[in-house]
Amino acid sequence: MNNVILVGRLTSDPEIVEIEHNKKVTTVILAVNRNFKNIEGLYESDFVRCILWNNIAATTTEYCHIGDVVGIKGRLQTSRYEDENGKTHYVTDVIAERVTFLSNSKKNEKKDEIAGLEKE
Repeated sequence: MNNVILVGRLTSDPEIVEIEHNKKVTTVILAVNRNFKNIEGLYESDFVRCILWNNIAATTTEYCHIGDVVGIKGRLQTSRYEDENGKTHYVTDVIAERVTFLSNSKKNEKKDEIAGLEKE
């Protein structure tokens, strides 16, 4: 069984790309906090590359921005390539099957403005 569920923050605004046969794709990096502290007492994050296709890509690009918290359910996919020196490299991505919008940083900024708070 190949299932992945992640919850994290988008590290940049999603940008959609249209490729052959009118397919749409966007690649996002999700910052996912680890659930334990390192030796310095700080939480670290993993940065996971996620590939979103067609309707999922279009909707996420339209409604999500840097800093938003999203949940992604999908599967792992590994690919390989050779560099100019002939060395083989492997890359593992999450192929999104579902994206859930959990929080919106724009709404939070608006709430802070209304409350008279300033972002640092």
